Amino acid sequence: MLLTDLLHPGMLEALAGAGHGARVLLADGHYPASTATGERARTVHLNLTPGLLDVTSVLDVLLRALPVESAHVMVPPEGEPEPPAVAEYRARLAPVPVRTLGRFEFYDAARSPDLALAVVTADTRTYANLLLTIGVRAEGTLTTR
Repeated sequence: MLLTDLLHPGMLEALAGAGHGARVLLADGHYPASTATGERARTVHLNLTPGLLDVTSVLDVLLRALPVESAHVMVPPEGEPEPPAVAEYRARLAPVPVRTLGRFEFYDAARSPDLALAVVTADTRTYANLLLTIGVRAEGTLTTR
């Protein structure tokens, strides 16, 4: 048994091969994962039934497993209110910068060859997509036994 909250073999494999600057997509249940992800990315489907596992739940586990340097969120067209999920992500990721991208800009960013992992959730909220950039492990965080 591993000494981490993250136990999914596919996610662990993808993250073990990812380094500084690699990206991780946490997609809501509406996201077109078959066409809007990088061709080298490992795709993991955690969408068993609508609403059962959301992006925030996956984010909470990932934040205990990897350093995050920056993040991007998908936002609706100008003039529409910011989705509640975005405020939730900003609060959880602080002080990490969270930048906004329009829908098609977000798709382009997620198609990047830097995308190491795409996690498809069953989040039913609209615009609940999150693109994380992996940072560098801080000095002194490695413990040996």
